[in-house]
Order: sequence, then C-alpha cells, then structure tokens
Amino acid sequence: MTALVTNVVPNAGLDIGSLPVAATNGDTAACGSGTFLYVKNTNASACTVTLTTPGQIDGRLAVADSTFSVAANTGIGVIPLIYNLYADPTTGLATITYSVTSGVSVAVVRVP
Repeated sequence: MTALVTNVVPNAGLDIGSLPVAATNGDTAACGSGTFLYVKNTNASACTVTLTTPGQIDGRLAVADSTFSVAANTGIGVIPLIYNLYADPTTGLATITYSVTSGVSVAVVRVP
C-alpha cells in the first residue's frame, strides 16, 4: 500500500494537475474534517473505489465497506474521507482499493 500525501488547499487554490497513479495494491490516506479523495479515471472501464470501514456495531457486527463508482474515460470523483467512518483504529488512516488502476490517478486534498 502506498501512503498518499495530503495536499492542503491554500486560499490561492491548488493545482493538482500532476496526480500520482492509484497503487495496484491500494493506498492509505489521512482522513478527517475537510479531507477528500480526488479520483480521476481515464480507463475504458469504470473504477470502483472501496474504502474500508473498520467499525463494528455492538463490538461484533462488521459495518460494510463503502464503494464509490467513478465513470470510465473522463470520470472524476470527490469522496469525503470521514474519520469516524474510515480511520483504522491502529493507524488512523483510511484504506483505499480500486477495481482498476490503469489510467486512474488520485490525490488527497484538505480544505482548512
């Protein structure tokens, strides 16, 4: 897994034109208020982005992982990285996987 860098968006804006590619074995990212995963998909297939939901109800019932679909060819997705939903209790990071990675680029941005 690759740890994605969080890009803080300054008042003047942020150019995220040069995005890292999605890691074939998944990524991890900081999560929290104002933090988003930006996904750009130029692959001929739609990309399903899965965020692991490590929480449990009553300490034993797993919460289903969250999935988001990013359209093929020109799809762009912005997914909130909510701490209470996605932070791993050990690392504090969200775990992210992708159904396709060729042509998929990602960035983590945080708006202060």
